[in-house]
Amino acid sequence: MTRVAVLGSGSWGTAFAMVLGHAGCDVTIWSRDPKTVEQITTLHQNRTYHPGVELPPNVSATLSAEDALAGAEYVVLAMPSQVVRANLVQWQDSIASSAVIISLIKGIEIGTSMRMSQVIEQVLGTAPGNVAVVSGPNLAREIAQRQPTATTVACADAATAMRVQSLCTTNYFRPYWTADVVGTEIGGSVKNVIAVANGMAVGMGLGENSQASLITRGLAEMARLGVALGADPLTFQGLAGVGDLVATCQSPLSRNRTFGENIGSGLTVQETIDITRQTCEAYKSCTPILELARAHGVEMPITEQVVNVLHHGHSPTVMAAAFMARDTKAESDLS
Repeated sequence: MTRVAVLGSGSWGTAFAMVLGHAGCDVTIWSRDPKTVEQITTLHQNRTYHPGVELPPNVSATLSAEDALAGAEYVVLAMPSQVVRANLVQWQDSIASSAVIISLIKGIEIGTSMRMSQVIEQVLGTAPGNVAVVSGPNLAREIAQRQPTATTVACADAATAMRVQSLCTTNYFRPYWTADVVGTEIGGSVKNVIAVANGMAVGMGLGENSQASLITRGLAEMARLGVALGADPLTFQGLAGVGDLVATCQSPLSRNRTFGENIGSGLTVQETIDITRQTCEAYKSCTPILELARAHGVEMPITEQVVNVLHHGHSPTVMAAAFMARDTKAESDLS
């Protein structure tokens, strides 16, 4: 039985551990929360995030990252993007040099504007062919309920991508593989920012036309940045692009959309942070994404307005006005 460590016991980490368990892996979840470890160990549930969902018997939990990592052939990272570097520095001596690192994280690092695969490679000295990314329209609650879904597994090495694909294939979770790590990670990170913008539109009472316009132009922003960084433009037409974007922008299960919706309905950014139970990746990632875009001469007007609202005190109504004040141009214009 393949040994897998899942580092992180949040909503998505737990759901993916369940998938791996159903696919036949021996899975150990690391959690810093004693209550969660006890629930998973004794009840086979994580009632904090997925009450009533039973985890398979081959999924266990521990408070010790070293114990979780012992003998692990695959290491799944399921934590907020801004703590990845510090955690990897702490754990690097316990991670086997041959282990494949799988990132579930959809964010960009503050200060470096690095994608998570780049952070992993830099800290662990891991070759790109041993780092995989899983990204797609994967709302954790629906997966925990075993609703059919598909995802993208990206790795620079095709053989590794296919190994990870096989590792997490079940009758309700269908992975497709690609070698386009850049496009997969940019899609997963930028869609969160667009989802916040769409949530603001929902909170302000704007209808389907406004939301469809934001989503579509957000897809254009995502593709522009990805292509500038070397991604395959076709990636953004797939699960890691438009698929993830639509799910995150439209579902009330999306924490990023909900974050934006609260702000659009009149709460301040701080009030929204205070009532947000899970990590909103867009809140911290939007600034390094915008910095990355500017460094490569890419215009991202929606992202820029989200940064202005979340970090510079602008009103969501100003965001909507700025979006409509943009110069008109050909729709296919990539500038």
